[in-house]
Amino acid sequence: MHAGPRRHSARLLPALTAAAALLTACGPGGDASKADQPAAKVTVTPAAGNAPAKLGSEISVRAEGGKLTSVEVENNKGGKVSGRLSGDGASWNSDGKVMPETTYTVRTKAKSEGGKESSATSKFTTEKAGKVNKLTNTPSGGQTVGTGMPVSILFDNPISKDRQAEIEKALKVTTQPKVEGSWGWVKDYSGKDRIDWRPKDYWPSGTKVSVKGALSGINSGDGGWFARDYNFGFNIGADHKAVIDVPSHTMTMYENGKSVGSIRGSAGSPQDPTRGGVHTVRSKNAAETMDSSTIGHGDEWSLDSKWVTHLTASGTFLHSAPWNKSIGVDNNSHGCFGMTTSDAKRAYDFLTIGSTVEVKNTSNTNKTDVGNGLEVWQESWEQWKQRSALTH
Repeated sequence: MHAGPRRHSARLLPALTAAAALLTACGPGGDASKADQPAAKVTVTPAAGNAPAKLGSEISVRAEGGKLTSVEVENNKGGKVSGRLSGDGASWNSDGKVMPETTYTVRTKAKSEGGKESSATSKFTTEKAGKVNKLTNTPSGGQTVGTGMPVSILFDNPISKDRQAEIEKALKVTTQPKVEGSWGWVKDYSGKDRIDWRPKDYWPSGTKVSVKGALSGINSGDGGWFARDYNFGFNIGADHKAVIDVPSHTMTMYENGKSVGSIRGSAGSPQDPTRGGVHTVRSKNAAETMDSSTIGHGDEWSLDSKWVTHLTASGTFLHSAPWNKSIGVDNNSHGCFGMTTSDAKRAYDFLTIGSTVEVKNTSNTNKTDVGNGLEVWQESWEQWKQRSALTH
């Protein structure tokens, strides 16, 4: 009766013994094998060391015998460095270049081909720049401006011609809705280098504009370097424009293309005719002294004026001219458009920074230089595009 069960137990014994042997092979013996495997070799450039890293360097990380699973880079100024991991995980490259006189910490994680995980930290410090190039942007961040406003970036140190293309590539304008435009290099009236971005046509009202400059670590030439990135935005407001017809002594104001009133005034005399073309309102002052010495007329006059709207940097303004007894009758100014105080206030309130004022039928045939204010509309779209360093 008991022979059957005993024979059944004997037949199972070899199978149980084999299973036990299999568990042993996959357990402690397998873990010991992985622990003995070499970790992936990770190399960071610039390398840690006593000598400062060269300016203009990108940060790169390479893995041999495995792949990178994580790369985090930060600097001692609290900034995170963005970068791109290759598809195969073998390399990582920073999006920008190192900043002057900055310490970087690079933290990496990697996995070897056999699956061994490892982590490492590397630090390096960069050289000091001979001089740091900064910029001033117009309009300022958060500002609401008129439909003729360009993006204008003024550099405090010169830009070498052979550096213009790289700098231009680092500057990005994003708009909502999408608007076609182009950068153009300009010599500012002050003598400094400048780069402006203008739309092909006037901005649509309500456009949101974002400007990013990934400039940190870029060489601007002549020993100068950019030490930071820039990021600002602004909005396009109401479509307010004005047109001055010189022979009729009239300035007509337009909102969304429709006339909303005219103002009588006095433009430049035949000896000092008002500059023609489309000007962009660059600044405004509620009160200002008209000083003849600033436009090459010595000490001929010094007159107090109100509600002054600036067009060119060289002195083409819209302003009150209470001393002028021939407003709306004779063109007798030194190039400005003078009005009564109340009418100057109307123009001042209507025209925002970035609004355009077109001067028609003037005897002045001199072309206003683009750098003489925000004069980007003095050129056709085809002419403007030739100012880009990326077209040559």
